[in-house]
Amino acid sequence: MSIANQFTFTKAAETVPPQGWFVGSAVFHYLGPAFAVLLFPAVGVLGVAWFRITTAALIFAPITKPWRTFRQADRNTRTLLISLGICLAIMNTSFYLALDRLPMSLVAAMEFVGSMLIALYGIRAWRNFLAVGLVIIGVTILIDIKWSSDGVGLLWAALNAALFSVYVILGHKVAEGGASRGVEQLGAAMAIAFIILMPIGLSEAIKAFGVPILILAGVGVGICSSVIPYICDQLAMSRLPRSSFALMLALLPAIATIIAAIVLAQIPTLKDIIGIALVMAGVSIHIPKGVTPSPAIVARENNEI
Repeated sequence: MSIANQFTFTKAAETVPPQGWFVGSAVFHYLGPAFAVLLFPAVGVLGVAWFRITTAALIFAPITKPWRTFRQADRNTRTLLISLGICLAIMNTSFYLALDRLPMSLVAAMEFVGSMLIALYGIRAWRNFLAVGLVIIGVTILIDIKWSSDGVGLLWAALNAALFSVYVILGHKVAEGGASRGVEQLGAAMAIAFIILMPIGLSEAIKAFGVPILILAGVGVGICSSVIPYICDQLAMSRLPRSSFALMLALLPAIATIIAAIVLAQIPTLKDIIGIALVMAGVSIHIPKGVTPSPAIVARENNEI
């Protein structure tokens, strides 16, 4: 990656609060699936997954130069990049296969379970237990979970949820080198994901090659789902502990509700507002690992104990 690009990503990560990058990721996290679902009938699930990964790989390639990153990496880094690439390829595909058979709310709820387990693992204070409890209650209120009898869909959703947790862990490992290094290694992992998925989804994606509007929609899926949000994740992960990032994932359904109210005029109910308030309260009282609370908070908590 050029010095200019390194400076841009590093400066961006340091200038904007990590919570801001997380919100940016969350917004596009929901725009991407909206495009994808519309494409399923015309291109097929695997075809949409192919467009998503291919677009991201082609955009990242000239910026991050994945061939150079992989060549210069040591054995441990190469193992990390290959693992993340495999994770991205299978996770994105299983997500779409689950979404094709199950309601979004159920798929999102299963992802949420894994992220909360990561958050719980990083808890170091009683107020963080309270934070996790509040966000679990809030998300349960927000997501109208309806169980499904579609066993195949549930298997894909479970695989996606497990790999989503792996993505959070590996993504944070990549981000340990800083925002610029993290984006550079993300580009290499995306190239590996492309190599894995190229022969699998190409046969379905070919159906869209003669229709420019479908190609543009497929590119839109890739940009909204795998370029903007993954870069935002790296910029946030470079400054947030893994458990804090996992806890903030509870904001996803809350942000989706707010977006629906603004863009689609789907006014939230009182139940939705209560759920959003609980999630916001939980995230706000969470103390990230390595951050010391103010003396006033410490004194109050000691008195309460």
